[in-house]
Amino acid sequence: MVQEVIKIRGGQTLNGNVDIHGAKNSAVAIIPATILAEEQVTIDGLPQISDVETLVSLLGDLNIKTDLDGTTLNVDPTQIENTSLPNNKVESLRASYYMMGALLGRFKKCVIGLPGGCQLGPRPIDQHIKGFKALGATIDESSDSSMKIEAEKLTGANIYLDIVSVGATINIMLAAVRAEGQTKLENAAKEPEVVDVANFLSSLGADIKGAGTSTIKINGVDRLHGSRHQVIPDRIEVGTYMCIAAASGEQMRINNIIPTHVESLIVKLKELGVDLEVGEDYAVINKSDAFNSVDIKTLVYPGFATDLQQPITPLLFKADGVSFVTDTIYPARFKHVDELKNMGANIEADQGTATVKPSTLTGTDVYASDLRAGACLIVAGLLAEGVTTIHNVKYIHRGYANIVDTLNGLGADIWTEEI
Repeated sequence: MVQEVIKIRGGQTLNGNVDIHGAKNSAVAIIPATILAEEQVTIDGLPQISDVETLVSLLGDLNIKTDLDGTTLNVDPTQIENTSLPNNKVESLRASYYMMGALLGRFKKCVIGLPGGCQLGPRPIDQHIKGFKALGATIDESSDSSMKIEAEKLTGANIYLDIVSVGATINIMLAAVRAEGQTKLENAAKEPEVVDVANFLSSLGADIKGAGTSTIKINGVDRLHGSRHQVIPDRIEVGTYMCIAAASGEQMRINNIIPTHVESLIVKLKELGVDLEVGEDYAVINKSDAFNSVDIKTLVYPGFATDLQQPITPLLFKADGVSFVTDTIYPARFKHVDELKNMGANIEADQGTATVKPSTLTGTDVYASDLRAGACLIVAGLLAEGVTTIHNVKYIHRGYANIVDTLNGLGADIWTEEI
């Protein structure tokens, strides 16, 4: 079977501007959320990635008319049909679980396949189910491949999440916006993507207060109308290009950013010794000759993002001592370590912490195990001597629009091949 790979000849110096796309983690929730509207919706600033295409296709399976033109999506939900969605599209990405909350909110029932996506260790959806049940839904999990969720009616409730979960916070919001009465969601996630989805729902006529704090109050409404919404910039893409710039750049300017969304990364890059200038909606990173060793610990927002611990790791090989990376969100998220070791890296992972020592990387064949591991291997390939061949690039295309062309434009020697 023919497969695409990304090849990188390392050691090039990068210069130029990068324009950041819309946030993947907002887009994959806002697209399902359009199900709740009863009039046309337009979404601007969507990233051109495979996850967006998959979710738009799922809307089509529900007889929703869609028109995806570049970064703009027009959605006409007026002829929507509540069709079962136990298919391979659902299994291909984890964010398909937002279809559950949206369909439950709109129709009070849905049948949907179990979500897939990147394998990052245990990521159960028990908090989502807990929220749906609190609102009055019953869950039939007797099938190995799909889940049936239904309610005679949805009624607002007080819900406390046992763990801070972006997915559960958003999914419960989707189900609650058309429930009867008030839903109070406590220990809610504070991520910018939660706020973006809440702002979108509010533009449709939802009554949501407190998004971005640990307590969100949702007063149910009878119907939601249409609107036009601009997706926020992707803070993980911002962070990835910041790491690329620090690792391989002479001078790079990253445009369309919201600095407060990546503040924890900015602080850590400055601690590393990166020459970084931050403006109102941009960052400029200049070449640094020396780096300090650092300790990184991922935390829920506004802490250091788990999605950035992999892309920043290759930069730590340039530091002057031993660095440590601890992932408290997904302690099993270290499958990239073996690939880096194959490139000659002095790195070990044990019980949720990677120990990273100064290393010189050499290009070889490596395999992306998930989206952000793929980003890590791109940063590593840019640093390495010789040619790095990255396999499983489908993961990279799930979250980074046109990354090969973008890096080429900056001066990288990077291309795709079919093997």
